[in-house]
Amino acid sequence: MSTNKMIKITDVGKDTDKLTSVAVDDLMTIPADFEEKEWAEISEEIREKYVCILDDVNILPIPKPLTAKDEEELVNKFINGMRKLFTREDNWTFLSMLETTMENCAKCNTCSDSCHLYEASGGNEMYRPNYRTEIFRRIYKKYVKKEPFAKWRSGDIDLNWRTVARLGEMAYRCNICRRCAQTCPIGADNALVAREIRKIFSQEMGIATPELHDKGSMYQLKTGSSTQMNKIVVKDNVEFIDEDFSEETGYEFKTPWDVEGADILLIHNAGEIMAWPENIAAFSIIFQAAGISWTLSSELAAYDSINYGVFYDDVQFARTAILHAQAAKNLGVKKIVLGECGHAHKALTVIADRVLPEPLKVPRESCFPILRDIVMSGKIKFDPERNNFPVTLHDPCNVTRLMGIIKPQREIVKKLCPQFREMTPHGPFNYCCGGGSGYAIMSRNNIPEWRFKIAGRKKLEQILNAFSDCRGPETKKYVCAPCSNCKGQLRDVFERYELLKKEQLTYSGIVELIVNAMVDVEPGFIKWEEF
Repeated sequence: MSTNKMIKITDVGKDTDKLTSVAVDDLMTIPADFEEKEWAEISEEIREKYVCILDDVNILPIPKPLTAKDEEELVNKFINGMRKLFTREDNWTFLSMLETTMENCAKCNTCSDSCHLYEASGGNEMYRPNYRTEIFRRIYKKYVKKEPFAKWRSGDIDLNWRTVARLGEMAYRCNICRRCAQTCPIGADNALVAREIRKIFSQEMGIATPELHDKGSMYQLKTGSSTQMNKIVVKDNVEFIDEDFSEETGYEFKTPWDVEGADILLIHNAGEIMAWPENIAAFSIIFQAAGISWTLSSELAAYDSINYGVFYDDVQFARTAILHAQAAKNLGVKKIVLGECGHAHKALTVIADRVLPEPLKVPRESCFPILRDIVMSGKIKFDPERNNFPVTLHDPCNVTRLMGIIKPQREIVKKLCPQFREMTPHGPFNYCCGGGSGYAIMSRNNIPEWRFKIAGRKKLEQILNAFSDCRGPETKKYVCAPCSNCKGQLRDVFERYELLKKEQLTYSGIVELIVNAMVDVEPGFIKWEEF
């Protein structure tokens, strides 16, 4: 093991330029001959303005303290925020699980064995899920719970501004996929700790990544979408999608808007409208062909299921969730159905149940069981031979591991895709795409390098292994990734390693596979790059 991997818990507060480094030679190997370049240097401008003292990447823009007073203020705000995390008035949403994690850890490192980041980094200590948690735990025991002998138990961690800054950066070295929580024998949730540290920085210290806050939550609340599309622009774009794909597919369809009393309010991730319009078209084609009573809503935020607050800030989360639920209430629909977006599933179902007032608790469901019912109903005729190419299925963490929605997607692809093969492992044991918890939309500095080299490395290995019998450009291969953020991550990873050309890989969602197999639609709905 390289010496730069052997960092101790007590090293976190040391006055060093950088806590650790992840050497390219230490990275987990993948089953392909891909060249890995050394880490790009963080720019001097960033170094001068922000704290960059963790590893080879800067994600959280923490202003560098200029005076001793600034340093003290940074520490005090962090401790005040930590204290609030452990009061029911300020954190009723996650207090129980957070306390369980603080009080229980057997140091067995089962979490490390399950973590794709730890494995991809080549076993760097800083990437152990319980490394960050143990620092947080010792500070909590000494400064919040004030246990006897806490100084001894704290292991002489120096609570200075570097400790705080490095904890903030560590919280953004986690995809919050919760694979570690799933495998922990006593139920500790290290991913939750990462998320709650992010919350301290945002709600107490006013520090968050611009992609999640300024360009995420704020755009959502101000214009209705993190894409900055207002309702007029969204409706124009969807109208164009209807016209374009009606002509291309030979199937005439029209997306309904603001239909009062419809059975279903479908909420898309609006990023699909701009990046993957075929997904929007596919939903409209399927629902129309099946005779579903449904609608989209043009109310503020209701046409974009994005809720980035789920990754970093309870207040921003609640504001957006209320807008989504209120739109459904105003239209009088029977239920909300969420399109292909993993974090939107988590946000508006599992987490929203804890913050929505009772009058706004409109029934909320995933699209996957409904799509399965449509495919199996016999209302639409299919020709599976149209999907007779190798297909594998990526399981979005928030859909499968968190919510347990596993079988519907598989029933669809097994019926419509003759060459379907599973990744190993799959279902609730899947690995994160590497873009989870907001990374898929981050491209500042050298963050993309981190996404490619570490966060997305395990998923890339899984995909290549799933197609081990048909590697190379001779065979077209399809990665079904029914989540907008996952698709964004896969797109960037595939482009980075030139897999579209070298492996004839393409990626998209599950509705595209359904439409591609529909007899009433012209063949060729799914496209591959031409080289």
